[in-house]
Amino acid sequence: MEKMNKITLVLADDELLFRQGLRAILSKHEDFEILFDSSDGADLVSQLREANTLPDIVIIDLKMPELNGVEATKIIIEEFPEVKIIALTSYFSKPFILNMFSIGAVAYLAKNSTPSLMVKTIQEVASKGFYYDDQVFKYIQEGLLGGFNNRPMSKFDKSFISKRELEVLELICRQYTTVEIGDSLFISPRTVEGHRNSLFLKTDSKNSAGLVVFALQNDIVKLDIPF
Repeated sequence: MEKMNKITLVLADDELLFRQGLRAILSKHEDFEILFDSSDGADLVSQLREANTLPDIVIIDLKMPELNGVEATKIIIEEFPEVKIIALTSYFSKPFILNMFSIGAVAYLAKNSTPSLMVKTIQEVASKGFYYDDQVFKYIQEGLLGGFNNRPMSKFDKSFISKRELEVLELICRQYTTVEIGDSLFISPRTVEGHRNSLFLKTDSKNSAGLVVFALQNDIVKLDIPF
């Protein structure tokens, strides 16, 4: 059986002890490879620009000197859209989470999270494109009711998205992997990715997390929990 490729990571946090501790924890996991770490957002962006290989995931602290995690995330999403951002913060509050979500982050972790939750979040993001625990999902739903992303939406027109795309969208919202979606709908993973890319264009979404917002805004799916 062929061994799966490792999930490549980059860490950014200005607290040296925390960053080294996080690196030590994640380095013990055989499925992870840490490419480098950074002490602030400016250093992170600079290293990404010079890197020969981009990471699958960047785990980024929100409060850092020089360039904070919010501004660094905006730059990374713009310049390296294939890189997924996991926000890491001591301030696990609705405003922080909704703001990071609105600019393209795909998961959120409190610094006092357990190592097992950190590992699970990384694995879920790598396989499904995003991950929300119950509390984060609740904040997102509440934020949508309050119009946190400020993007006006007209009444949803079902002809805008095909029946198959709607089926794919619902399974994305339920955090199915590409393979699981394909198996459920009896289509190939490549076809699933084609529908996903079409949904990105039609909904003006940055990533799969954005598709979830679109689906919730337009009442396409009803989810009590994100999985």
